[in-house]
Amino acid sequence: MKEEIIIAGFGGQGVLSMGKILAYAGLMQGKEVTWMPAYGPEQRGGTANVTVIISDTAISSPILSKFDTVIALNQQSLDKFESAVKAGGTLIYDSNGITTPPSRTDISIYKTTATDTSVALNMQKTFNMMVLGGLLKIRPVVAIDSVMKALKKTLPERHHHLLPANEQAIGKGEEIIELV
Repeated sequence: MKEEIIIAGFGGQGVLSMGKILAYAGLMQGKEVTWMPAYGPEQRGGTANVTVIISDTAISSPILSKFDTVIALNQQSLDKFESAVKAGGTLIYDSNGITTPPSRTDISIYKTTATDTSVALNMQKTFNMMVLGGLLKIRPVVAIDSVMKALKKTLPERHHHLLPANEQAIGKGEEIIELV
């Protein structure tokens, strides 16, 4: 198994954190992983993306131009990375603020309403975990219990009280993702 993923959106959406948690969960399962963030100097509000590769075998390079899975959390990211999904791959996008939805017919396209759902449930800080839950429902590259262990390991101890809310957000993300 080898899964090449890019997650892209605005800084402040938890893009880099989501990638870090995904990579850490892969490590906890004994997988080979790479985590390569990219962001502008603006960070919060600027564009950000992270490439994560999870594999059963050695990874030759973290530099990719095509991905098995693309997660686009805003229109700019969708515009930039829709063409980077490998034929037969998966594209996940958050519907909030999307004016031009994806149009490819050679990939599986999924929509999540994580932004709207997180606001409606007053769970904005767990938005990225809703997106991650959606990903893991359709592409179970790591186990959710590994994600929870990774969260516990990466979150500062003063935030451990948020672990149940994050687990709830992952479950909600599994519920709200839909094939387009």
